[in-house]
Formats: sequence, structure tokens, C-alpha cells
Amino acid sequence: MEQPDILLRNVTAVTVDEDRRVIDRAWIAVKGDRISGLGSEAGGAPPEGAGQVIDGSGMIAMPGLIDSHSHAGHGLVRSAGSGDVDRWFEVCEEIYARGSTTAFWRAEARLTLLERLQGGVTTAMTLLGGGADIMRTDDPAFGDAHCNATVESGLRTILAVGPGRPPYPRTYRRFGDDGQSHDAPVSFERQLEVCETLIDRWDDVLERRTGVSLTMPVYYAKDVSDVESLRHVREMGDAVMALRQRKNVLFTQDGHRDGSIALARDLGVLNRFALLGHSVDLTPEDFEALKETGASIIHNPSAIMSIYGRCPVPELIDAGITVCLGSDAAAPDRGYDMFRHMAQCMHYHRRHFRDPDYMPPGKTLEMATIDAARALGLDKDLGSLETGKKADIVLVDARKAHMYPPGMPVTRLAHFANAADVDTVIVNGKVLMRGRQIPHLDITQILDEAAHEQALAFERVGMTQLWSEPASYWRTSRRIVDTP
Repeated sequence: MEQPDILLRNVTAVTVDEDRRVIDRAWIAVKGDRISGLGSEAGGAPPEGAGQVIDGSGMIAMPGLIDSHSHAGHGLVRSAGSGDVDRWFEVCEEIYARGSTTAFWRAEARLTLLERLQGGVTTAMTLLGGGADIMRTDDPAFGDAHCNATVESGLRTILAVGPGRPPYPRTYRRFGDDGQSHDAPVSFERQLEVCETLIDRWDDVLERRTGVSLTMPVYYAKDVSDVESLRHVREMGDAVMALRQRKNVLFTQDGHRDGSIALARDLGVLNRFALLGHSVDLTPEDFEALKETGASIIHNPSAIMSIYGRCPVPELIDAGITVCLGSDAAAPDRGYDMFRHMAQCMHYHRRHFRDPDYMPPGKTLEMATIDAARALGLDKDLGSLETGKKADIVLVDARKAHMYPPGMPVTRLAHFANAADVDTVIVNGKVLMRGRQIPHLDITQILDEAAHEQALAFERVGMTQLWSEPASYWRTSRRIVDTP
């Protein structure tokens, strides 16, 4: 074996490889951007002459976590709306379409990527907007801002871009360097042009660490109840799929439920390249559509949509459908801690079946690693610790009271760990965080910039009052939403 650039020693390796090996006193060698060797110190000495040796005593090594569904922008609208979900969606629409600048999207991306890095999330798919289907694809500058932040962070991001929901043209507000604004109508065709530009500039997630996916709104039976509506939706789907096929990129959607997956199949937008978010209250026809097309499901157990309906994860898995895990982003009431979402997933389904045997820790960990990599079409390179795969490695500090006593590392990761336990993060063979120190990022600057851009955005749309916590948070079992 060649002399490695990095050698990790004395770790407990949870490989999530084909045999699901857990190796005590493991060593992991990294050469360039790949894992060049992996073994047990009990079975022989590791290679010598490494450029950097990291002693992982007391650490659990695992593949980088993968967050398969989130939203850019949400990091700067956390909690806005005082817990009123309808007001929060209104905030998203106002901020994303009329209150945000490229500086806003850059600051939000830097904050999000910092949180992910500190929590061991090395790869993510994120929509450039969201809320009420507001996608900031009127100009490539917004996507450029996010992707440039990804390059700076060292992590991997697949940015999902696409058209918003009709009618067209949609109006977006742009701000000049002098602070003056103007409203511009944006057509469906213009949004697709921007998507194509971003694909051409950034789609290289394995090497450049920035990828691009396409997306479009989810449609339900009520949306296509007449011939003209169905025609418009088919035309949108055909145009998005033509671009997807020409550029060979992934496709994702946000918000499937109650028959919409079967409708998406009938519209011709599903295949193995598709990842479908939320997917609650599915019908037998939805199951058949998934089996027929090979599309994957993204489960977001901490999301509000998982309160309104249930994603039938165990049933999907038993039907042979790939299910991966997503955070649904940092707002309005959650974050990017994938350990939290693993724990939520287990309890969510165990409570439904009143059976603690559902969603064992290993399967849940697979959903945030190898299953997610498979859904993204990246399982030959990501999702497990194996020789030849990309060196995306996370070390979790297991010498903590809430992680002790030792033993059963898979259980400790899925049930007891949290983002603050991540000690070291390696992506593409580069050490990005060690001992929770991140030398290449100015954390104070990132936090200050985020606070500054958030305040400006809310001032622009006249919504600063939505940061006041209401009296209805206290004393009652159910908050009463105040009428504005």
C-alpha cells in the first residue's frame, strides 16, 4: 500500500459496508480523496509513513451523514411567525421573492454549511427556496452564491432548482448596489434557462463538491381537474424532464401525499433518478407507482408535514422501496442535526405501531448514509467506509457521559449521539474540522453576517414584528394563534 496522506488509528469503525462490519481498534488510510485501506490493528499493523496521523481513541468512525432534503433560505427564517405555520409560509414567500439579495443567500448558505459541518453532515440536497414553492431561479446569481459558499465550506451540496408554481410570469424583486429595488416579471422559460446555466456551471458533486438537481412543484388531483389545467401541468413536466434528460441530472420534489406520486408517474416525471420528499398518507396506487418507476422516498420525521400525515417508512422498506432521511432544513422548528432526525424517525414509527422493534438503529443509520447515497446515485462513491470510496469520514467523540458505557456503537450513534459530539470531519480527503476547530472558516464572521442579512431582509418586507414571541406560548396546553 502507498504511504497514506492521512491515517486514522484506534477508532471503532461503523463501516455500513456490504457486510455491515463494525471494526474495533480500526485504522483507516486516506490517499488523495479516497480511502486507500481499512483494517483492524488486531489483524496487523497499519501502513507507515502517513503525512498526518489522527489518534481516534474513544472515537467512533462513520461515513459522512447525508441530508437528502432541505431548503436553502430557511436558516435565516428560523422560528419567524411565532409558531403560526401559515404566517411562516407567508414569511418564506415575502423574504425569498421580495426581501432577499445575493448577500442574503450567501450568508444563509454559509450559516447552514457551518451547522452541517459541525454536525457531520458531509453531503446534502437542498432546494433553492421553498415554503410556498418560491424558487429563486430568476437569476443564476442566487444559485452561484450558494454554490460558492459550498466550495468555501469543503462540503458537498446538490442544489435543487426549478420553476415555481404557476401562474406565470411570477414577480421577483431585485435590489441594486444602491439599495434601490425594482420588480421584474419572470417567465417559466427564464427559470429553466437559469436552471440550465447552473447545471453547466456547478454540476460536479464528486469532484467539485457542487451538484445540481431539477425540481418542480408537486401536483394533486384537484390541480388537474380540468383539461386546461392538466395541459399546463403536462407541459411543465415535459419541459423539466427534457432538460433533466439532456443534462442527466437528478430530480426531486417536495410535498408528496395522498395519490400525488401516482399522478407524478402518470405525468411522466418519475424514474430511478427521482427522490420524493415527505410522502405522507400514501395510497396503494402510490406504492405501485414507486415500485414501477424505482423512485426513492425522502422521510422527514421532524417536519411539520409528518405531523399532518404519516410517511409509511416500514411499509415502504418492506416493499423494496429505497427510503432515505432528510432534515427538511432549519425552519421553522428544527435544524440540521441528523442524529436528532434518526432518533425522531425511530420513535415516530415505533409509536405508530406501538412496537419498539420497528426501525432498528442500524436500518435508521443506513437511511442517513448508504440508502441516501443509493437514492442519489452515489453509492459507488459515498455512504460507507470502504477502500476505493471517497474519504468522507466523521469521527464521533464517544467518551462522553451520555454515550457511555462503551460497546454497541451503532446503538450509541442512533439513540444517544448528537451533532455536538462530532469531533472530526474529513471530506474528499481533506480534514475540515478537528477537535471541533475549523481553521478555514471564520465562524464569528459567518454568524455576524447571518444576523445582519436576516435583519435587512425582514426590514425590507416589513415583518420584523414576527420575531416577537407571543404570550400564548405560556400556560395553556394548545397555543391560540393570534389574528393579525
